[in-house]
Amino acid sequence: MPTTASVQTDGHPRRKGRPRVSETAAPSLVDILNLVRTEQATTRQEIERYSELGRAVVADRLGTLCELGLVDESELGTATGGRAPRLVRFSADRGRILVATLDQTALGVGIADLAGSLLMEHHEATELTQPVSALAERLVTLFRWILERQSNPQLYGISISVPGAVSDGGEALFQRATPGVLPGWESFPLVETLVAAFNAPVWLRSSVETMTMGELHAGAGRNQRTMLLVKVGKRIGAGLASDGTLFRGAQGTVGLIGSVPVTIGDRTGTLEAMAGSDHIAQDGRLAAQNGASPVLAELVRRGGDITALEVAQAAQMGDAAAIEILSQSGRLIGQVVATLANMLNPALIVLCGSIAQTNDILLASAREAIYGACHPLVSRDLQIIRSQMGSSSGLVGAAIVATEGLFAAPMLRDWIMSGQPQAHPLFQQMQNEIAQRKVIEGDIVRPPDM
Repeated sequence: MPTTASVQTDGHPRRKGRPRVSETAAPSLVDILNLVRTEQATTRQEIERYSELGRAVVADRLGTLCELGLVDESELGTATGGRAPRLVRFSADRGRILVATLDQTALGVGIADLAGSLLMEHHEATELTQPVSALAERLVTLFRWILERQSNPQLYGISISVPGAVSDGGEALFQRATPGVLPGWESFPLVETLVAAFNAPVWLRSSVETMTMGELHAGAGRNQRTMLLVKVGKRIGAGLASDGTLFRGAQGTVGLIGSVPVTIGDRTGTLEAMAGSDHIAQDGRLAAQNGASPVLAELVRRGGDITALEVAQAAQMGDAAAIEILSQSGRLIGQVVATLANMLNPALIVLCGSIAQTNDILLASAREAIYGACHPLVSRDLQIIRSQMGSSSGLVGAAIVATEGLFAAPMLRDWIMSGQPQAHPLFQQMQNEIAQRKVIEGDIVRPPDM
């Protein structure tokens, strides 16, 4: 039998001769760290039981993880007839994750620990139609501002929530290049800019996906096996979580329900075109012009602009035309979501987005349509609620995306011996490629001075 293997399963060449200690230790280090990180095991005895590793191996691996600063054994547990066991805790403060949400009219940024807990957040108005270079410059400025206020600025990753679907098939460990998420983004290397500025791997996910993860881990979806999240705005999308895992599909584009055709009377169009915020605003302006909505007509008379939020506020004030506009959107959304519910049988449906969260009428109409069209077995225990997290859900979900990416076994095994993800061979290769292209000097916007 040959003494060497040419290639490992992950594609990296293996050295000739006997394997290094790091090669044999890495898999068990990964298993133990994830047992501790997910709190499946909190003592050495539990680690031995769940990992099926011997006492000496567990002791050695925990010593290594403690030296790397990834776990801590300083706290004593409760004694049960003998010596109190030492608790093994994941050191979530070992590093930080920068997170951001890019929406049509708002920019949110924050920073989280390695457990995905949000430590700081900031939100401001913006326009996603501005040049991507200007948006990137502002993002870099805010990220630097946040890092300056951290006592532990060691950065492990960056996670961005974007309005469009991120098609990657779920195969990449982290983002290696900037995908064409929105028109105009194809020509600007946003991911490469962030890597060059902050020396950390980057993850991109759609806003629906990050909000789903945020609700699942820190919102109404905690302890739920199956959850469906529906985001209502200019775009209408859905996210599905099953058994605590985000389902992304073959290309990472699950939940594009805004493209589903719907019909009202003799009119047919997509769900987004017939029930999204643009359509709500358009119907609101028409109601103001023809006098059907006194509240919106008065707003126009005073020189105000009518958006979907103004229609929602008019509906809350009892304006009949505004109530009907929102009810119609809710019914259409509910009809489409009911089809999903009958197929997926979720325990919980969460509606989010500014319209769904600031107005009871759309939520009530959607509920009525969903319950009315669902099979009794599906609707019997089904809860339909609005998001309680608001704009924070996308930031929390982005942090969870990064932590799951960082500590996924295929990613973790190639950086755990160094204690930092920047040591991953694929990330170092990406850095070299960026340096060779001289991205900071030419191709990519220069990070602003603080």
